[in-house]
Parts: sequence; C-alpha cells; structure tokens
Amino acid sequence: MMDVREIREYLPHRYPFLLVDRVLELVEGEYIVAIKNVSANEDVFNGHFPQAPIFPGVLIIEALAQASGILGFKTLDKRPSDGSIYLFAGIDDVRFKRQVVPGDQLRLESKVISAKRGIWKFECTASVDGQLAASATILCADRQV
Repeated sequence: MMDVREIREYLPHRYPFLLVDRVLELVEGEYIVAIKNVSANEDVFNGHFPQAPIFPGVLIIEALAQASGILGFKTLDKRPSDGSIYLFAGIDDVRFKRQVVPGDQLRLESKVISAKRGIWKFECTASVDGQLAASATILCADRQV
C-alpha cells in the first residue's frame, strides 16, 4: 500500500494533475490497484458541465496511465528523481461505460501485458462500486530526461 506522499516519489505530477490518491495493491511486474477520489471541489467541474458535473473521460484515462506509471517505476526500481519518466505513448480499445460524478471513488486497475525496449503495454480498467466506468489498453515509454 502507498499513500499520496509515497506516490509523489514515483510520479512527477502535482496538484491539480496528480490523479492517484492511494495504491491498495501492487505486485511488481504484474499489476496495480489504486484509487482516485472524485471530489466536488475538483477544478475541472467549474467548466465541465457545471450544472451536471461529469468527470472527463480523458482524466479517467490519465489516472489509469498514472497508475500504470507507478507500476512501471516500482517494477524497475526507478523514480523521476533518478532522471526517468514514463511518457504516454499510445492508447487502444478505449471504452467508456459509466459516467463518473462527484463523490465517486474510481478503482484503477492496470496489468502489465508486455515490456520491450522501454515500451510498456498495460490492460487497464476503471470502475465505481463494481461497475465498469472505462477500459483501455495503454502504452507508456520509459525515457530519460
């Protein structure tokens, strides 16, 4: 388990763009389970359907990519402070199945499908209360900065 202080050691993102609040499970080289608490105070709700706020799908995908990045960093025992970064390299088979609204807790799950020459492929899902909200196959590239 990782709290937000440890998460900040493995992700270069900061408020308001840090989208992983806690890691519940992590098996290096295999999978991660993390959460994102969707608060009514999120800045994005000021402009994204303010009368009926919906958490943007692109931010759900970004949260999944961040969880995948933590898994990759932990697996390779690297951190951004070492001069390493995971870049979003691609996405396939994206599907949105349920709206995410203030008060929801997103369960982010990512499994390593493959890792070759610094390109990682992850199978990802985001769910709320056991209902699938989004799924995608995400590619990340491990690069030096």
